[in-house]
Amino acid sequence: MSTPTTVTCDTCGTSLALTKQSRTSQPRARYCSNACRQRSYRLRQKSGGVEAGLSSELLTQLSSFVGRTDELVELTRLLHEVRLLTLTGPAGAGKSRLALEVAGQEARGRRSEVAVVRLGAVTGTDAVRRRILDALGDEHEESPVAPPARDRLLVLDDCDHVLYTCGTVLTELLPGRPRLSVLATSREPLCLPGESVFSVPGLALSDPESVNSLADGLRSDAVTLFMDRARAVAPDFRLTRENAADVAEICARLDGLPLPIEMAARLIRVFPPAEIRSRLHDRLALLTNGWRLADDRHQSLRASLEWGYELLSPVEQALLRRLSVLPGGFGPDAATAVTAGVPAATAALPELLVSLESKSVIAPPREAGGGSARFRLLESTRCFGQERLVAEDEDAAAYECLVSWLTSLSQPLRTEAVVPAATLDRLTEERVNLAHAVRRLGRGSDERQLLLVAALAAVEGARGRGSEVAVLVDRALERTGPHSEYRVLALEAAATTGRGAGHGGAARRMDQAVREERLRGRSPLLGRLLLVRGILHQVRDEHRPSADDLEEALEIGLRHGHDVLVALSRGALARHRLESGDPAGTERELGLALPVLRDGAAPQWLSAVLSTAGAFALEKGDLKQAEEHFAEALRCRAYPHVDAARAMEGLALVAARGYRYDRGVRLLGAAERVRDGGFPESGWWRRRVGEARDTALRALPVGRADAWLEAGRAMPWRQALCLALGDEPAGSRGERAAHPLSRREQDVAALVVEGLTNRQIAARIHVSVRTVETHIRHIRTTLGLRSRAHIAAWAAQQADLPAAAPAVRRIPDARDAVRGVRGGGRGVRPELRGA
Repeated sequence: MSTPTTVTCDTCGTSLALTKQSRTSQPRARYCSNACRQRSYRLRQKSGGVEAGLSSELLTQLSSFVGRTDELVELTRLLHEVRLLTLTGPAGAGKSRLALEVAGQEARGRRSEVAVVRLGAVTGTDAVRRRILDALGDEHEESPVAPPARDRLLVLDDCDHVLYTCGTVLTELLPGRPRLSVLATSREPLCLPGESVFSVPGLALSDPESVNSLADGLRSDAVTLFMDRARAVAPDFRLTRENAADVAEICARLDGLPLPIEMAARLIRVFPPAEIRSRLHDRLALLTNGWRLADDRHQSLRASLEWGYELLSPVEQALLRRLSVLPGGFGPDAATAVTAGVPAATAALPELLVSLESKSVIAPPREAGGGSARFRLLESTRCFGQERLVAEDEDAAAYECLVSWLTSLSQPLRTEAVVPAATLDRLTEERVNLAHAVRRLGRGSDERQLLLVAALAAVEGARGRGSEVAVLVDRALERTGPHSEYRVLALEAAATTGRGAGHGGAARRMDQAVREERLRGRSPLLGRLLLVRGILHQVRDEHRPSADDLEEALEIGLRHGHDVLVALSRGALARHRLESGDPAGTERELGLALPVLRDGAAPQWLSAVLSTAGAFALEKGDLKQAEEHFAEALRCRAYPHVDAARAMEGLALVAARGYRYDRGVRLLGAAERVRDGGFPESGWWRRRVGEARDTALRALPVGRADAWLEAGRAMPWRQALCLALGDEPAGSRGERAAHPLSRREQDVAALVVEGLTNRQIAARIHVSVRTVETHIRHIRTTLGLRSRAHIAAWAAQQADLPAAAPAVRRIPDARDAVRGVRGGGRGVRPELRGA
């Protein structure tokens, strides 16, 4: 007979003989008696270690927990409905901290006994199994002393690299333990029956078009986290109107992810926000200041990304590298294009995209304009992919694939008289990728940059951002030869972008483009160039050359059967005839042009013709028809563009002629701000706008007129659109909602400025002292201020705070009514009786 195997009790050290069954079972804790088992459990509870039930880790996190209010509520609800819940998300999203916060709530609320198992540094099947079983204490024994009296929550943190083992253990544990629930964190789901997956997003970001960037920043969880961590190393640092935009962009470019935001915030001791923002292009070298005792993969942003990269298969790694050349996101067609030359990735692309999304490498798809799925890489992941792409010497091939694909998308600019609306929409989706490719090609003399920069100018020009492309256009013309077939497109773009559009050098560029294209015959492209040059002549009050170009463009459109070119030429001729005093000709041309343009043309092409129709209605005195045309024109070109400015000025003229001078002056101010971009206009239209402006300013009191005009100039474009289209009056609820404080909190802040004590403030606004204390605490938390003096200093600088609140009658609340009902009606305030 063989000698029995012996082990020692894990609690008292007493020798134990193992049975054959025990020897073959999986490793687990062993005790000589139930007393030792219970003693071991109590020791783990008191130790505060990682696996303790109510561990100090859950109750005493050293850093504050910021934001995630909605996530906490949803996860608490899910934990009570499912038994296996997995938090997924990209590197640095804060999955572990969120899981611990949820578990801590469960522990503090005594709803569940909680055990936490950190698996980041654990490898090997047996080690993972033992760690999980040990954390559960006596519950995993075959004959426990008694069934658990309470629900238990097991937190499995960082399961990424041991997914299969975790799945095996949980499949064994969960069926026999109905009071056990599991909360796991991983970059991808465990893929087990009954599992519920919760994707952890980045923290809420500031609204880039916010009316008040400082107030919006104070409402942003990402900015709040940045400020909290920044003040931990630089107590005097404050969010101001000067640095709010920099802080907001830092958080946005870091995708709202807590880990890199915390690293960036700790750099405040060395760099101001503007400097950090400017260095984010090299974020992998910049963000290396993780907590000293953190896991290796949390010591730097690069280490965190490398951890996930190593868990990908070779073909998934190759796809990630190729996708990094698409900073503007991508659909399946773009992904297919840039993976040309990687057969394994191209053949299995749909499955690979699904896999990368499940592993939190690419963001979940959103529906693009055409109804197709569109993915994106988080910016930090893309930077890491770029680094690996260069390291693998694949960057030249990947960018060649990208440029070839974008060139094929942009060909209609060369072959069509008027770029189809579908092509413009598609190029608009790829505008960031276009800009990226243009900058890459701008290092050399590749003639395709002329086509791509023209496509980019067409897209950005439609959005009122043509001046931002002007430098790229000039650079492309300088770097390429004079004989490229795409040169006329870049010359056209140079003439229609920048502050000098329609003047001087721009006119010479258009003349050169027309001359070069004439050498290729009377092509559809020549028709478009003549149309553009005719409009430029028009705004410079060169009427005869304008008419000649527009009539030739009309002839070319008729010859080629291009209905849209014909309609646009007629629309421009209608403007010419209107300014020349030919109402019959104007009405005839508009009647032929508008039906065609309304039937499928790009909205921006329709906008200018609708403004002409509005101006024609104004000349006839039909204010209602004019307003309808100008409003439709503005909706077609809802960006700060010359066409939008003209439509807004038209609505201002309608308002002034209808004696609504305050509205008219504000709209003129908003249009002037757009005109400051250098957009020209004909003398005929300028005179009418000037007359309306003078009439409105004379009709209003001097101070009020100046205030309305300045308010219009300072109005953000989105708010100006709302005012012009009547969707929401300026300064209404949308603007007030951007303020970081509630109305009552603003009242309290205004009274703090006066130096009142809490008791005096309570007496002034008729609430309890405790309520005032609560308001002040909320104000300090919301604004990140440390003292009452800081509140007073902040409030004194706010122009939009109310004046000190007057004494007001306290408004009865529901508690008054309840007290009255319980008292049988006795003591009910008079205003509530009979309610």
